[in-house]
Amino acid sequence: MTEEPRRLSLNAFIYPTGHHEAAWRHPDSRPESVYDVRYFQDIGRTAEAAKLDGVFLADGPALRTDVRHNATYGLEPITLLTAIASVTTHLGLIATASTTYYEPYNLARLFSSLDHISGGRAGWNIVTTGTDKAAANFGLDAHPDHAQRYERAREFVDAVVKLWDSWEDDALVVDKKTGVYADVAKIHEINYAGEHVKVRGPFGAARSPQGYPVLVQAGSSNDGRSFAGQHAEAIFTAHQRLSDAQVFYKDIKNRAAEFGRNPDHVKILPGISPFIADTEEQAHALEREFNELTIPEYGLAQLESIIGKSLRHVELDAPVPQDLFDDAGDVADNKASRLQVVAGIVQREKPTVRGLLHRLAGARGHRVFAGTPEQVADTIEEWFTQGAADGFNVMPPQYPQGLETFTTQVVPILQERGLFRTEYAGTTLRDHFGLPRPASQYARA
Repeated sequence: MTEEPRRLSLNAFIYPTGHHEAAWRHPDSRPESVYDVRYFQDIGRTAEAAKLDGVFLADGPALRTDVRHNATYGLEPITLLTAIASVTTHLGLIATASTTYYEPYNLARLFSSLDHISGGRAGWNIVTTGTDKAAANFGLDAHPDHAQRYERAREFVDAVVKLWDSWEDDALVVDKKTGVYADVAKIHEINYAGEHVKVRGPFGAARSPQGYPVLVQAGSSNDGRSFAGQHAEAIFTAHQRLSDAQVFYKDIKNRAAEFGRNPDHVKILPGISPFIADTEEQAHALEREFNELTIPEYGLAQLESIIGKSLRHVELDAPVPQDLFDDAGDVADNKASRLQVVAGIVQREKPTVRGLLHRLAGARGHRVFAGTPEQVADTIEEWFTQGAADGFNVMPPQYPQGLETFTTQVVPILQERGLFRTEYAGTTLRDHFGLPRPASQYARA
């Protein structure tokens, strides 16, 4: 029997007007549409027409962006993805939700509902929430520290999966003749009692089409990597260099194997934000056009939130002080973070403050690449074939034009090279990612 060739996974990472921080100021942008569901539905249709695996929405329970100078998310992601589900049939739908500021039962219900409504296309991007601004929105005096958030996250995910599993697949009988709707012997209380999470169960709905939604994770700290190796089925990450991405890729795959998991069932998906034009010169000119629209005050605030130090004492056209990153560490030390990504840029390129702000304006530390459609396809192929990625989170600098350019000019090249599908082979997000449908752990027992 011939083994199926390995295929790329490609998601469209939706950001209101685009991933470049100045995208909303571009003449072709539509910032007035970020509360219009039809705008996002059109993005979903574009992604599905290109046979992308899914769309992904970031989210957080606090206003983090400086809305004076940039557009931000306003719509709740599960609601928005349900609207996109109504106009698509195959496209995966991945939403971010916090283990720190949800309760397991409520979150389990939201994502199970999305999976049922979409016919098995839901994914949950598991985050612990990094900003301390969220605490006050939930009546807390302080944001839990990093270690405590991950301790709760491990219990939280365990409890949520047990809730989703609490109905065995054949628990739903629906026998009108005998009057039996469900076999209660196959519906289980989970009686979960951890240090941070307590849930009795059982869940209030039958298992969803995928068994349960795909588990996605985006943390790159040591705790995040350990968590990913144990739980994640897809991992979103940020890397500037092939070599760094290869180190991360190998580490996560090894951790998954240490937990007794199949490493092929853990998809590593770095972010890439491509400026695409007919010539390389035109692509770089397009990037400069966006960078010239940036507002330094906004970029400085974003950068300072990453490094945890002020840069206001440094002139914009002066070099970034190297000593600000002396304690950042290195990607190879297994605790990579966005800080280390930025530190790497500073150490290698020695930019001015303005230059660093422009480097980060495109995608907040994710890889920005300017080139022709062929060159974009080349770099995607290189990372895919050289042990650095199983696919990519595509982060267009501008929506919707950037996604349309990628799907009409780059995707066909990847298809011609046999790297990406020309038709969907299945209907669920698990099908697209090549992931098995998990059986209920109670049925296995």
